[in-house]
Amino acid sequence: MKTVKLFFATMALAAVAMVAAPQADAQEKNDCKYGPYLTNGLWDNWFVNLGAGANFAYDNDWATGVALNLNVGKWFDPNFGARVGYNGITGMDGMFSFFHVDGLWNISNTIGGYKEDRLWSFVPYISAGLLNDKPVAGLEFGAGAGLLNLIHLSDLLDLTLDVRGNIYKREGNAGYISAAVGLAVNLGKNKTWTRACDYHNPEDVDKISAAEASIAALTAANAALAADKAGLENENAALQAKNAKLAQDVKTAENNAGLKEVGPASFFFEIGKTELSKKELKHLDFYMQNVLPYVKNGKATVVTGTADSNTGYAKRNQYLSKKRAEYLINLLQTKYGIDTANIVVKNSVIKAAKGAAAFDRAVVVSFE
Repeated sequence: MKTVKLFFATMALAAVAMVAAPQADAQEKNDCKYGPYLTNGLWDNWFVNLGAGANFAYDNDWATGVALNLNVGKWFDPNFGARVGYNGITGMDGMFSFFHVDGLWNISNTIGGYKEDRLWSFVPYISAGLLNDKPVAGLEFGAGAGLLNLIHLSDLLDLTLDVRGNIYKREGNAGYISAAVGLAVNLGKNKTWTRACDYHNPEDVDKISAAEASIAALTAANAALAADKAGLENENAALQAKNAKLAQDVKTAENNAGLKEVGPASFFFEIGKTELSKKELKHLDFYMQNVLPYVKNGKATVVTGTADSNTGYAKRNQYLSKKRAEYLINLLQTKYGIDTANIVVKNSVIKAAKGAAAFDRAVVVSFE
């Protein structure tokens, strides 16, 4: 009986040693390493184990016999499982059978994280069941513990080394130790464990794909806007250069006592617009206040609205050129008090040179 107790003490020390031993697998960096696993299906991860070896029985004396193990079990996740089985054939009083239920703990997966191709796994377990010892009559309750060693051969096959000890009560304490080598055949879907934190709902995957597509579309749109911005900046630079020239012309005009004539003034419209921007209205104000007073008669003689033919439809461009001229005539009359009765109003659509379309979206005013 001392030997049986020694076996259980050894099993306890082995479990402690496995927990305390450094595990190379534990050094792997995996943010999702220690989360719970998704449960498997009813018919997944079953196994059948058959093994043979030796029994060492004790009941006031030691006896040896042949051991036969037959187990059927299921893993609920990589760490925990259960099995039912038979252990027996010969022991201290001849034939005996132990029908048992075992709770399995794969301590290698618990400590080192699940690895499909782990070579050696240690699976301690606790056991309880009924012993039928012939020729002793009746059934007796027995309990114990053991260590199942799983050596990976393939996805479907493991080599097993199963060492167990059980005690039961007769007139005094009795028990046995069994060691058996065998094979375990894995049934159903095996090695398909997924941690909950690694699982992605298909609906979420679709939403992520849609979001990524939206991001790609927005990125393309941003690139197009950036190209448009670059083009507008180039046009703006050209306009600023023209404004600088106009400012220089105005400065020259201011240095003269009076101007008998002045070249045509151009006021530019944004694409598709028939009203001047705030910037161009300032330009018009400047012209009316600083150029017109020095013109001999102070009358506008010709107002020409223009549009470029590079963009839009011909009918639309004719409409834009006409409306731009009418808009400026109205400003000259209502805002600046210009007599527009004798003003000649024209409009035209111009084919602009490459990169210069913005200069042909304008109204040109000629002063007398």
